[in-house]
Amino acid sequence: MKALEGVKILDFTHVQSGPTCTQLLAWFGADVIKVERPGVGDATRKQLVDVEGADSLYFTMLNHNKRSITLNSKNETGKEVLERLVKTCDVMVENFAPGALDRMGFSWERIQELNPRMIMASVKGFGPGPYEDCKVYENVAQCAGGSASTTGFLDGPPLVTGAQIGDSGTGLHLALGIVTALFQREKTGRGQKVLAAMQDSVLNLSRVKLRDQQRLEKGPLTEYSQYGEGIPFGEATPRAGNDSGGGQPGRILKCKGWETDPNAYTYFITQAAVWQPICDVIGAPEWREDVSYATPPARLPKLNEIFGRIEQWTMTKTKFEVMDICNPLNIPVGPILSMKELAEEPSLRDTGTIVEVDHPERGKYLSVGCPVKLSDSDVEVERSPLLGEHTDEILSKVLGYSAEEISSIRESGAV
Repeated sequence: MKALEGVKILDFTHVQSGPTCTQLLAWFGADVIKVERPGVGDATRKQLVDVEGADSLYFTMLNHNKRSITLNSKNETGKEVLERLVKTCDVMVENFAPGALDRMGFSWERIQELNPRMIMASVKGFGPGPYEDCKVYENVAQCAGGSASTTGFLDGPPLVTGAQIGDSGTGLHLALGIVTALFQREKTGRGQKVLAAMQDSVLNLSRVKLRDQQRLEKGPLTEYSQYGEGIPFGEATPRAGNDSGGGQPGRILKCKGWETDPNAYTYFITQAAVWQPICDVIGAPEWREDVSYATPPARLPKLNEIFGRIEQWTMTKTKFEVMDICNPLNIPVGPILSMKELAEEPSLRDTGTIVEVDHPERGKYLSVGCPVKLSDSDVEVERSPLLGEHTDEILSKVLGYSAEEISSIRESGAV
């Protein structure tokens, strides 16, 4: 039995934030019914196309384990079908522009009339406030949520991160809200609204920078490189390059082969507890007992010198050799892994974190599998649905329409 077996999700989401959420629920066993416009479908089906005539990887990698029904909600018969879906499902998930559901005739009040147990989950760019009606995409969310202003180097512009913390990050937050609401419904019998705003989600993932904002009011952030360099702090949490955010100095350092390999780097943290082994490894035994290097506060003004010396050593080793040498000594390091290296890593295949999926239009492709592993609910990653592939199946087996009724629905142009 799957963890969410028996839960029906009415999936009105598109692009990335919502589909991330519903895909995760589908992996855990929920029956996710993706509603798409006839003849068009989710816009990402045809975005960044790499195989002509096939759904794009953008779509396939965000819509595994779902069923697709095409439905024209502007059609009167289509609205009747949608009403039956609302009555039948447990959760509705949407990431429309603000007010879109109301204009479709499915306000929260109407949904409650149809199904008092319905949980309506929404992704929005902003929560209630002056910007709630604004359109938001991934990078806008990163900028509005505090990530971009604190990412990059002190002397450079704000930067967005390659990780999709605005879209996919919000989808993960919404999934947690949905399962929490389902758990509460077991006690109350009532549905409720669940909102995950992209700005809120990014800010949650950037919480250590809000921590530093408050610390900055009390004095300089001594673990930041600029402190040791004698650069004054401003009023807001600054960009700190690759400094570690946990209070332990860390940086990205060159490794052997960096001249030709853009990812021949390692992250190296000078954790206080392993300072002496670090000195031994890099060939600086004189620093072990030197009072001007012996304690973390003493080292803070010298971080450029210290990491320069460490980098002289890492440049003689590959990033994997650095790991092999440092890990047995509990020195925290990590190689900068490229997407090519991750795609080819056998251990990630073994755990189902990287999976190979076969698709009838595009053939085999790689995708990220379920990132959360449950010991009693295995995840089998199934391909994404073709547009409208399960329309008749859903109409008959989920909604109980007869063959004659389905024929009439089709004639009306509702599907």
